[in-house]
Amino acid sequence: MEIRIGHSPDPDDAFMFHAMTSGALTTPGLSYVHQLQDIETLNHRAIAGDFEVSAVSIHAFPDIAENYALMNCGASMGEGYGPMIVAKHGVSEDDSKAGPIAVPGLKTSAYLGLRMAWGEVEVEVVPFDEIIPRILTDEFTSGLIIHEGQLTYGDSGLEVLLELGVWWSEATGGLPMPLGGNVVRRDLGPELMRQITLDTKRSIEYALNSPAKALKFAKKWGRGIDDATNQRFVSMYVNQRTIDYGEDGRRSVRMFLEQGQKIGLIDANFAVDAIEFIGSGD
Repeated sequence: MEIRIGHSPDPDDAFMFHAMTSGALTTPGLSYVHQLQDIETLNHRAIAGDFEVSAVSIHAFPDIAENYALMNCGASMGEGYGPMIVAKHGVSEDDSKAGPIAVPGLKTSAYLGLRMAWGEVEVEVVPFDEIIPRILTDEFTSGLIIHEGQLTYGDSGLEVLLELGVWWSEATGGLPMPLGGNVVRRDLGPELMRQITLDTKRSIEYALNSPAKALKFAKKWGRGIDDATNQRFVSMYVNQRTIDYGEDGRRSVRMFLEQGQKIGLIDANFAVDAIEFIGSGD
């Protein structure tokens, strides 16, 4: 049976799925295939139920929870770091708020975090890999960056106005910021959902234990980053937390969505406390 895995074209997702999609792991009866698209597209394709497995923004999960369940592995959590608002030198927070902010998508967790931190702001959706270039040409005063841009923005002479991972940590007493998660489609049935989740966990563990080939593969999606930056970025978002959210990680997901409900960006009727994490025993 072919299982399509939708994930974003960035190093951390490529790293964690490398073993299960390259044949490095034995997965009897199941064949896993990459489907690479940007995270906002994946969010909307998950709403349509297109893939058996997908990386999605935690912000988007309530929209797909009827048809998908969160895996307890594959999380992207910011441990005091994460998406950030960047701008040229001399631009103030007030300057940023005065004009449209380039954002990578309205269903991204980065956007939800921005709205929690800064409230109502004017934004414009821009492909994530075009945000920094379009700040540099002065099309936008500032932008909300994700993926490896979190490490490379300084190479373009940009400065940070808001670091959302720090903001979330301070607001929650040290919890990691939930950004992305892996989901598996419910119509596959409980047994197959558990097996796919186990294979995903094994793939992450394989990459962490034997990283050389997975890092080489992941670098293809780093848009020109060097080996050191590639390894640093992957280690930020693929680690023990990716193998298991942990109790505090699961609590942070629920809190993140509850805060989204309070500002009207998450359906108030969504039952946050009922979220299950396949493979966690919750």
